[in-house]
Amino acid sequence: MNAPVRNGSAARSPMILPVEGMSCASCVGRVEKALKSVPGVESASVNLATEKAEVTGSGRIAYGALVNAIEEAGYAVPATRTELAIEGMTCASCVARVERALASVPGVAAARVNLATERATVEGLIDAALLVKAVEDAGYDARVVNAGAPDAATAARKEAEAIALKRDLGVAASLTAPIVVLEMGSHLVPAIHDLIMRTIGMQASWTIQFALTTLVLFVPGRRFYAKGLPALARLAPDMSSLVAVGTLAAYLYSLVATFAPNLLPPGTVNIYYEAAAVIVTLILLGRFLEARAKGRTSEAIQRLVGLQPRIAHVRRDGAMVDLDVAEVAAGDLVEVRPGERVPIDGEVLQGASYIDESMITGEPIPVAKEAGSSVVGGTVNQKGALTIKASAVGDATVLAQIIRMVEQAQGSKLPIQALVDRVTMWFVPAVMAVATATFVIWLIFGPDPALSFAVVNAVAVLIIACPCAMGLATPTSIMVGTGRGAEMGVLFRQGAALQSLKDARVVAIDKTGTVTEGHPVLTDLGVADGFTRGDVLARVAAVEAKSEHPIARAIVDAATHEGLRLPEVSRFESVTGFGVSAEAGGIRVEIGADRYMRSLGFDVVPFAATASRLADEGKSPLYAVIGGKLAAIIAVADPIKGSSLDAIAGLHRLGLKVAMVTGDNARTASAIARQLGIDEVVAEVPPEGKVEAVRRLKQTYGQLAFVGDGINDAPALAEADVGLAVGTGTDVAIEAADVVLMSGNLKGVADAFALSKATIGNIRQNLFWAFAYNVLLIPIAAGVLYPAFGILLSPVLAAGAMALSSVFVLGNALRLRRFRPPAAPGAHPTSGEGIPNASRSSGALERSAA
Repeated sequence: MNAPVRNGSAARSPMILPVEGMSCASCVGRVEKALKSVPGVESASVNLATEKAEVTGSGRIAYGALVNAIEEAGYAVPATRTELAIEGMTCASCVARVERALASVPGVAAARVNLATERATVEGLIDAALLVKAVEDAGYDARVVNAGAPDAATAARKEAEAIALKRDLGVAASLTAPIVVLEMGSHLVPAIHDLIMRTIGMQASWTIQFALTTLVLFVPGRRFYAKGLPALARLAPDMSSLVAVGTLAAYLYSLVATFAPNLLPPGTVNIYYEAAAVIVTLILLGRFLEARAKGRTSEAIQRLVGLQPRIAHVRRDGAMVDLDVAEVAAGDLVEVRPGERVPIDGEVLQGASYIDESMITGEPIPVAKEAGSSVVGGTVNQKGALTIKASAVGDATVLAQIIRMVEQAQGSKLPIQALVDRVTMWFVPAVMAVATATFVIWLIFGPDPALSFAVVNAVAVLIIACPCAMGLATPTSIMVGTGRGAEMGVLFRQGAALQSLKDARVVAIDKTGTVTEGHPVLTDLGVADGFTRGDVLARVAAVEAKSEHPIARAIVDAATHEGLRLPEVSRFESVTGFGVSAEAGGIRVEIGADRYMRSLGFDVVPFAATASRLADEGKSPLYAVIGGKLAAIIAVADPIKGSSLDAIAGLHRLGLKVAMVTGDNARTASAIARQLGIDEVVAEVPPEGKVEAVRRLKQTYGQLAFVGDGINDAPALAEADVGLAVGTGTDVAIEAADVVLMSGNLKGVADAFALSKATIGNIRQNLFWAFAYNVLLIPIAAGVLYPAFGILLSPVLAAGAMALSSVFVLGNALRLRRFRPPAAPGAHPTSGEGIPNASRSSGALERSAA
């Protein structure tokens, strides 16, 4: 909850900060002392009961300095974030002014405004009412919205705006068509000119054009004057100001030429009604196309929101009732019928089915679900009926969190945006200055009629300038790119990760749970002559069932999976560091490493070839003796994920080095690296040593991305330039990461890199077009080509070019919706059984099997 900043005199800026971690009066004293040490603070009062600090000072106190002072004293200030929907922004200059207005509010730490989403994100300790007032004082409208929640009011407003634009465009086009016929037709077609002169005459034609143009400008075109002229009066001109000034200049000049021609110098009596009317019509066309394109940039979010079912079949008091999803509570039993979407996150209690989870993971193959399986809200049940116990509902569901993450990423700014912000702040005033200079130069040095040339060229400069394209260049690409990523199961928690990921030179990957499945399975079982696989596995599993060790469980799971009946076990004995022995079904069974076999007097040479192969694969074997005879060689390993080979090949194709960081011994790690083509191995790293390993790799290669899934990966994820968490991992790892791979598929890493490169490339294309367009065409509109080539740019053509520039940027960004990650030549399947591979560590296998 936002703490209010109370209004005071202009000389004071009181703030109320929440403080966490205080437990006694001594804490209060330390916090007050720390706050009073901040420059500008005159008084600080801390309340232990409410856990709040009130700070008063002269002038504006630096918010960051207060937070730093509290944190250095050993306490914490919880971060607060306010989301605002902003109405009335039309160009990049508007964005800069809204950001500046929000940043001026005492207590604001940072303010980011996004033209494409029409949202502002404000961090700091402030009263939301003060933020709304600051935006309104800057000439725009604002209201508080919930981050990550669908904003029905904004959606309704945008729909109404699109309808109004379509209506106004139709009216403007209908009124402009006769003007073009009367004016341009008489210039281009002699027959039309003769017809006008023989019938209504030139003065009547001008009067008709005046009437129609007046309707165009002040009925469908009134939006430009209602916004643009007040902004100009505040000395904060925007795109609407350029349109308003340009069209009014052409209109007023024509008005004088029509009704008071004696006021103009001889030879300058001309009208430009068609220019004013066509400019308004073309810009309305551009706005309409822009509104439609903007709607498509947020389609990914809209589709995600649309995946949330509205109704759930809930078992209440022994009866089945249909409830709104918002009314479902954790612990409720929910029935999901064939073909329906799962309404909540939960655990299957009854039934079996396959569920399409592609909307979460990006993986097209349905996943089998049975009692005990977890399910995610929004996924699609296939043919079976399921009874699910709700574990997460509403904003706590995975789908709601995905929507929240995508919206936060879409609202963020990339480092590349900094240059755009600096330019656009002064762009519109600079254009107006250029237009003024154009008018003066043509008036003084231009040929006759100089006044007409001056007016036409100044209007062309005002109309052709397009800060809209610059303002939309970055956010639209971010919106479409992050939305496409969400559809692929790649979530960018921070938009800046898009740019950072592209610049990475090396990818460091945790082994267990990332490259491998993360749990041991029985990978090898070779039996000696005279024994059968089923009998050996059943007896060995029966003995290992007495142990809770993961390797023992892997052997038991293999026997269970094969449907084997385990014999009774007696006289179980564990020899620490060597192995175990017991009687299974009345027959003596001994299991352990090679040294245990030697201590029992058994020679393992018959399995030498198999042992050599296992050693090459980084596995350490166990041996089994049954009834006094060497019966089998066994290996349990953490298998490589089926997707890892193609994923690492994909990273290599993108020009990246791949390093693996693991706590396993060097032999095991090297065996995995050989199979997958990993460039560098950092083995035998303790959990606390991963951060140092990341730092060393950064020094060697440069910018680094780290991929992990466990709690012990969180510090390394945070230390890396970009952290990528496998979504099937722990919440701690996901919170520390910049990018989340929902599928748990390592191929998502290569997809994330490829999408990053495509998105940043798209942004650069947009920025190049936006800047090059203005840099090249504004001088042409001013008339720099006229002395050498006699070329001038008509205001009508300028209006068309301006309208198309924003549409071009939006259209280019929308190409990212069709992004497909590059396919590997001869790619391996990314699903199915994992590749049997190295054990968790050879040391772990050389232990008691119990």
